[in-house]
Formats: sequence, structure tokens, C-alpha cells
Amino acid sequence: MSLKFLVVDDSVTMRRIVINSLRNLGFDSFVEAGDGKEAMDKLQADQTINFVITDWNMPNVSGLELVRSIRGSESLSKLSILMVTTRGVKEDIIEALNAKVNNYIVKPFTPQILKEKIDQIINAG
Repeated sequence: MSLKFLVVDDSVTMRRIVINSLRNLGFDSFVEAGDGKEAMDKLQADQTINFVITDWNMPNVSGLELVRSIRGSESLSKLSILMVTTRGVKEDIIEALNAKVNNYIVKPFTPQILKEKIDQIINAG
């Protein structure tokens, strides 16, 4: 199965880190967005995106709001979503899981952890 990732983070540097990690894992198809609103626009414009990696803390529309929008959309609700964020307290993780993220990584992370979480999501699907 070929994956096309939407990498959503207000930090250009963090988007580069995630995309470089994905490239090193053998993936080659990416779209980027700087916040949840831009991400929703890109998802609605590009039906080939099938995996979202999003930060939580972003201006305009947060990652959590993005997850809720995706899950509430009939056409997008089946997308795989991995949240990669600095928010590591248990309550935040539970809130994200309740919003139906497929998996959760607390920054900083290693490419190995990224691969494991992506594999878990793909294998669960």
C-alpha cells in the first residue's frame, strides 16, 4: 500500500525533521500544512492523501481540532492520524485518543519510534 502523508506543524523545521525521517524509512509522497485550517483545505483538495501526521499546538486550528474535523467528515473519517507533539501528560494523550487519533508520539522522537507507530497503524487497519 502506497502512503501519501500530510505533515501538519506550524514549525517548518519540525516538518523537515518528520519528512526527512519518513524519507529515510522509504516513503516518498508528502504534502505539508502549517496549521489545521490549511491541512483541511489540502485534504479536501487532494483525495490521494491517506495518512496525517499532525502537531497539537498550532495557531488558527489546533491539531486536536483538526483530528475532530477529520473524524467528523464523511469523506475523510477513515484517514490514519498520528499525533506528534510535545504534549506528554496523560490527560492530553487520553483527550487525543478520545478524539480518535490512531497513535501518539511525544517529541522528541527517533525515526525508529516513528516507524513503529506508522507500522502499528497500518497493521491495525
